[in-house]
Amino acid sequence: MIIKNKKELEILREGGKRLAAVLNKAANNAIEGVTTRELNDLAESLILKSGGAPSFKGYKAQGAPHPYPDALCVSINEEVVHGLPAGRKLKNGDIVGLDIGMWYEGLCTDTALTVLVGGGKNKLIDATKKSLELGIAEVRAGAHAGDIGFAIQKYLKSEGFGVVRELVGHGVGRAVHEDPEIPNWGKRGVGPELVENMIIALEPMATEGGYKVKLSKDGWTWLTCDGSRSAHFEHTLVVTKGGAEVLTLL
Repeated sequence: MIIKNKKELEILREGGKRLAAVLNKAANNAIEGVTTRELNDLAESLILKSGGAPSFKGYKAQGAPHPYPDALCVSINEEVVHGLPAGRKLKNGDIVGLDIGMWYEGLCTDTALTVLVGGGKNKLIDATKKSLELGIAEVRAGAHAGDIGFAIQKYLKSEGFGVVRELVGHGVGRAVHEDPEIPNWGKRGVGPELVENMIIALEPMATEGGYKVKLSKDGWTWLTCDGSRSAHFEHTLVVTKGGAEVLTLL
């Protein structure tokens, strides 16, 4: 558990706002015919122009065959998270998760959203976004990680969606991943206690089918075991005495 000081919080606020702008522009370009490579290249150029550096590029995960090679994770349909932007073309009707992190003045923030290529309404996307909002509403000093997970899980299950268990939210700031882990399921009053000025990233991942996932042969991309589609939303936020301050907003 790492508590950030006043100067660090100021840096994270600015970095989070700049990263939100990058993700928004990338999402606006997730249209039919665009490739995942083009989205990655756009996102990386925007990060650099904003005075930051991509925090995912070169990231080493335990068990992965190589460091993550790109700035943006692009996960399509049955791909849950960490999809490699290798050049696949987007098609109308694709559900596309965009996950991105950025170093800014030595500290990093992390954010994600999911879009439906071609536009329109999608229940899975809407419910996953809503579950993140419900999770954020549970955050305050003295709350427990289980309070967040309980709220997310209860809502998504009530909407008929699976809740991914192998992948969780986390602390963030001085490293891409810090303690504590923040699962998207749980029981109230259980798990690490949240402390004022802790920086955490909440990131519910929901599926149209079962909750079980598997790692693809590329060593990075997580897939639903049953081939059902998935959605993912994420914000970095500061724990406050009475709630949460979301950093990755425009």
